Amino acid sequence: MIFNFSFKFIAGREDVCFRFSLVRTYRAVSSASVDILWQKLIDLADVSWHPLLASTNVPRGLVAKPGLIYQEVTRLIPIPIRVFVERVRPGELLGIRVLAIPGIEKRVTYQVEKSVCGTYVSYSVTLRGWLSPLVWWLIRPYEARVASELALAAEQVGLQAQG
Repeated sequence: MIFNFSFKFIAGREDVCFRFSLVRTYRAVSSASVDILWQKLIDLADVSWHPLLASTNVPRGLVAKPGLIYQEVTRLIPIPIRVFVERVRPGELLGIRVLAIPGIEKRVTYQVEKSVCGTYVSYSVTLRGWLSPLVWWLIRPYEARVASELALAAEQVGLQAQG
């Protein structure tokens, strides 16, 4: 976990700026294939596996692509939040930016990679802004489960396909 604090004092005035950023990466291994994991990840209409998300306004069948803006509703606060898909490398990486409220910026990156032990899924979250400490305190237990819940959901899809 990386914390970055910086203070900025503006000379001649009493304005004080406080900047906080946090970067955290979680990793899980899955027995599901890269293709199954990737399909589960880019299906933005199905967030049933995500511990923080309740729903999205994405129609079934629409997959993540750069420039896509959609809304999601969290399980904690039932208020729509705008999400912007920044980067997509098919089968490898999905980067999104969450545009929730002023005072907080959240960026999320999912990476999927094949290894000898199985398929690794990495979930990196970056929070910036003066509200970051409070938001992190609220969402930290949920964020810690995202990678493992995605891996588990992909494994269940793989088992259903086999059975």
